Amino acid sequence: MAQQNIQAFLNDYFDVLQNQDLDLFDRVFHSDCMLYSQQDGATIRRSFAEYRQMVAGRQSPQAGDHPRQDQVVMVDQLSDTMALAKVRLRLFDNIMVDYLNLMQVDGKWRIFAKLFYREGPAA
Repeated sequence: MAQQNIQAFLNDYFDVLQNQDLDLFDRVFHSDCMLYSQQDGATIRRSFAEYRQMVAGRQSPQAGDHPRQDQVVMVDQLSDTMALAKVRLRLFDNIMVDYLNLMQVDGKWRIFAKLFYREGPAA
């Protein structure tokens, strides 16, 4: 049952990135969430608030008519309330790979940390 709940939660995550629904964003990302990446020699660190503001300030991939491609590569469940997910998705014209640290709080899954990497341009 937990795996099904995680899969449904990851579908919500993909929806957030495609549609940029901020109400759903607030239900997917925990308010203490941090995002990290290393790209082109630079380390990127964003708080929940910074990321939310960035998402709110841009046109969604759906509105820009960018096709949706998303895949759950793996889910490793550490316990009934903690998991790690690796996902691959198209975001605008890029292919992104994300590692999502998930915890269940008050019966609901949330992202507490995200590592993301721009793999390259979408084909």
